[in-house]
Amino acid sequence: MSQFDLIVKGGTLPDGRQADIGIREGRIVAVERLDAGLDAGEVIDATGDLVSPPFVDPHFHMDATLSYGLPRINASGTLLEGIALWGELKQIVTVEQMVERGLAYCDWAASLGLLAIRSHVDTCDDRLLGVQAMLELREQVKGYIDLQLVAFPQDGFYRDPTARANTLRALDMGVDVVGGIPHFERTMADGAASLAELCRIAADRGLRVDIHCDETDDPLSRHIEALAYEAQKHGLQGRVAASHLTSMHSMDNYYVSKLLPLIAEAGIAAIPNPLINIMLQGRHDSFPKRRGLTRVKEMQAHGISVGWGQDCVLDPWYSLGTGDMLDVAFMGLHVAQMSAPDEMARCFDMVTRVNAAIIGADDLGLEVGRTASLVVLDAADPVEALRRRAARRVVISKGRVIARSPRSDAALSLPGRPGNVTRRAPPRADTSRPA
Repeated sequence: MSQFDLIVKGGTLPDGRQADIGIREGRIVAVERLDAGLDAGEVIDATGDLVSPPFVDPHFHMDATLSYGLPRINASGTLLEGIALWGELKQIVTVEQMVERGLAYCDWAASLGLLAIRSHVDTCDDRLLGVQAMLELREQVKGYIDLQLVAFPQDGFYRDPTARANTLRALDMGVDVVGGIPHFERTMADGAASLAELCRIAADRGLRVDIHCDETDDPLSRHIEALAYEAQKHGLQGRVAASHLTSMHSMDNYYVSKLLPLIAEAGIAAIPNPLINIMLQGRHDSFPKRRGLTRVKEMQAHGISVGWGQDCVLDPWYSLGTGDMLDVAFMGLHVAQMSAPDEMARCFDMVTRVNAAIIGADDLGLEVGRTASLVVLDAADPVEALRRRAARRVVISKGRVIARSPRSDAALSLPGRPGNVTRRAPPRADTSRPA
C-alpha cells in the first residue's frame, strides 16, 4: 500500500510558502517538504505553480442557470424585468430540465476548480419543482461539488400569498439555509417583519441565514440595519450573510458611518456580486451612472467578512458568465478599485478562503486534516492568477483528480522567425520595502 494516494509536489501556496501536499483517503495528511523517494499512487509536479484551496461561490441561482433566452430575453436589462421573466420561465420549466442544466453548469464549475457553491432556490411555487430539482442535483454532484441550498422566496416572503408556507416546506425537505428578500415586500415595515420571522425560523432550526438585502439603487432601502438587529437578537452572529447590499453605494456617508459598526457587531458577512451588480444597477440613471457595488473596502476596514459571489450565468438576469470565480474577483478588483498589491491578493482570498468561511465550509483549506480539495494553477502567485485568469492545470476534489488542463502558452509562426509566448509573467519587484 502506498504511503500517499497522491502527492502535489513543489507548489507555491497562496501565502508564498513552497510545500508538497500529501493526500491519503481523501484527506490532506502532510503539508511540508516531502522526501523524493516516498511512495505515492501519483505525483503531480507543481513546481513553479500556485496551489490553492478550491474556489467557492457563496451566491448563485442554479435553478435558473443556462436558461438564457427562455422564454424570451430580458429586453430592459433590469433586475425587475429579470424577476418577471423568471416568473414566466418557472411556469414552463421541468425538474428534468433544471437538473440537466445544473449538471452542465457543475461540469463547468468542476473544470475551473469551483468545488463549493451556495445556491438560492425559488420557493414561490406551490409545486416546489425547483426545490425538488436542486435536491436531486445536490445528491448527484455530492461526490465532487458541495452544493448548499438556500430557501429563497423570490416574490416576497409575505408579498407572495403562499411563499411563507412553501419556504417552510422547502426547509422541511432538506434545504440548508434560510433566505429572504425584504426590499421586495410591499412596504419597508413588511420587509423588517419578514427579517424578524426569518431569523427566528433560522434560530429555532439551527440554520444559517442568507438574505438578498437592499439590492436596489434606493438609498433609503435600509433593511441591513434591521437584519443586524435581528441577527443579534436571535444569537445568529457569524451565521448570517447579506447579499448584494447595493443600496449602500448610494447612502448618505454619515448614515453609513453608523451602519458599518452595526454590521460588524452583528457578525454579518457581505456578499457583493460584481458582475451582476454593475450590470443591473443604475439602469434608471442618466449620467453619472451608478454602478451598484457596495462599499467593499470600507466594510473590510471594519472587520466585516466580505466575499465575491457569481450570482448568475446565462439566465434571465445576466446574458454572460463562465462559472470562473477568477472572472468574478477580477471584475470586483476593478470596480472596488482594489489595485494595491495586498488588495489584489485579498481578492483572490475572497473567492477561496473567505467564501468558504462565509458558507460554513470549514473542512476546506490546505491544512493537515482538511478535505483534499485543491487546485493547481498556471500562475506564480494569486495576483498573477487573477491577472491572467490562469488555467487550472489540475483540479483535485476529495482526494481524486477530476480535471486536467494544459498551460495557456502559445506557439507562434511569425514572419522570418518562430516564437513562443509563455504567458507567465517574470518575477515582480519586491514591493514590501523601499527600493
